[in-house]
Amino acid sequence: MKKRVSFVIVLFSCVTLLSAQVSINKTYVNIRMVPNHADWVYKPGENPELSISVEKSTEAIPNVTVSYELGPEMLSPDKTGTLTLKNGTGVLKMGTMKKPGFRTCKATVSVDGVNYTNWVTVGFSPDEIKPTVPYPADFMTFWNDQKSKSGRLPLDVNMVLLPEKCTSAVNVYQISYNYASHGARFYGILCIPKAEGKYPAILHVPGAGVRSYGGAIEDAERGFITLQVGIHGIPVNLSGQVYNNLRSGILRDYNIINLDNKEAYYYNKVYMGCKRGVDVICSLPQFDGEHLATYGGSQGGALSIVVASLDSRVKCAIAFYPALSDMTGYLHGRTGGWPHMLKDSENSIHNTPEKLETIGYYDVVNFARNLKVPVFFSCGFNDRVCPPTSTFSVYNSITSPKELMVVPETAHWAYPDQRVRAFDFILKQFNMK
Repeated sequence: MKKRVSFVIVLFSCVTLLSAQVSINKTYVNIRMVPNHADWVYKPGENPELSISVEKSTEAIPNVTVSYELGPEMLSPDKTGTLTLKNGTGVLKMGTMKKPGFRTCKATVSVDGVNYTNWVTVGFSPDEIKPTVPYPADFMTFWNDQKSKSGRLPLDVNMVLLPEKCTSAVNVYQISYNYASHGARFYGILCIPKAEGKYPAILHVPGAGVRSYGGAIEDAERGFITLQVGIHGIPVNLSGQVYNNLRSGILRDYNIINLDNKEAYYYNKVYMGCKRGVDVICSLPQFDGEHLATYGGSQGGALSIVVASLDSRVKCAIAFYPALSDMTGYLHGRTGGWPHMLKDSENSIHNTPEKLETIGYYDVVNFARNLKVPVFFSCGFNDRVCPPTSTFSVYNSITSPKELMVVPETAHWAYPDQRVRAFDFILKQFNMK
């Protein structure tokens, strides 16, 4: 399969979130910033220009002053200043970078006593960005051992039909299964087409957070078995207050729990629990035994790559702006991936030999290096949760067939068009299109 990269700008007002971490809010006043390259990509040494206007109801406001900060994405600015838009528009040079990476302009303006902020991030040869995270010599030995321990346990699948969620074409179940010792269980929503036959499958892995899940019913109605899992070992159809209490209580900052111990780090059970989701799908008599994809955004984008890397039964993976990617970037003078535990690298309590060792075993870059199946990636340049430097560190590490859809103006969200392309990618891999 040929590698294909497309940089497009899609102009739709409707957006679809692939993670519950961020919501999109439009403001009455908008700071519009348009780079002078349509794809927002430059070579090191080039000095991008931004066309800037401040608009109210799409009309440019004259004689406003914009304050700006320029610098490497997610780091302290190296230049600040102001620009007065006398005729409602102006041009600002962003400054350059000497090596591949991303640079951001953050702009702020006060209109009618209200402050508004926006930002634009452009790339400098992003296809040449290299990861910073070390690759442990025993990386695959470690994970083969973890898989062996988990795989020796009985799945003990429990399925409970949810009649209120079933449709004329799909049966919907809450499901739980064993994934670790001491009876630890994963929970999720399983959807199976009602008509007799054998079906392809999609494992939906979640973005970060603690919440309920409704299942990927729409995909099941299109002829797929779908399993949408939670990662915290709790039922996924409880009341919202239960998740609120857990989110602010015992599961607060779950992404750093036991970070100093690679055997006990929180994501050990997460990676193994998601991987055992493949075991569940493969145990179903309705599964066709061959066509299985992983799908997720943000933390889910990370988990999609991890599971596809760990289990050869996965035939393709979909990853939107993966988290947990090149997290050590901050130790090398650039941004790192979510959850940004090393952001204040000199003073970070996580900058210890034990924790850095653990990060090497869980960073998505190191799973991406071992991928053998086709992967579809999609991201935007304005993402400040999973910044593009970390995303490209992963993408550029993949040697299997891959396809990239960049929508530069998006942040930590995706347009419906990106979801359509992702689903079409699965259909293409499964020879269903």
